[in-house]
Amino acid sequence: MSLADVGTFTRRLDDLGVTVSEGRPDECAELVNAAAGSPAVGVPLDVPAASLPDRVDVAPTAEDLRAAHTGVTGASLAIAEYGSVAIEADADGTEPVSLFVDRHVVVVHADDLVVDMPDAFAWLGPRARDDGTDVVFATGPSATADMGGLVHGAHGPKSVHVVLLRDGDDRTDGDADA
Repeated sequence: MSLADVGTFTRRLDDLGVTVSEGRPDECAELVNAAAGSPAVGVPLDVPAASLPDRVDVAPTAEDLRAAHTGVTGASLAIAEYGSVAIEADADGTEPVSLFVDRHVVVVHADDLVVDMPDAFAWLGPRARDDGTDVVFATGPSATADMGGLVHGAHGPKSVHVVLLRDGDDRTDGDADA
């Protein structure tokens, strides 16, 4: 990951109407709390030192998921060129938590950012072959024009917010630790 890749990723997200917050992993709960509506459901994050706010239900029932406004998940990978994130189907329910809500808050670490699809497939290939991993590449809010005019939220979230975690001196927002 380079600063140029992060810049490409955040610009592409902006083009897609996706809001981005940046911070250190230890700021994750605060960033998610600011981005998430209520009620919020989520899945445990697989990012060292990152946590979710207590108000995010990480063991939601099907009823909780139906009632939720916001779903909070991690992303295994992000693709700078497309502004896409890789959402894995797993036993924690990451895929449904990302799809069946009005707002998806996705947490990704800058170290998990690749430049383009060939890099993403180089990462995905062994996981799919060796581990049977299923992944959805999500790019911005759900949108379709199948019903006439452009409709957001017909097949997934109406809005997306990315929490981009970066370690201290990797940050570009002026808040980096010296």
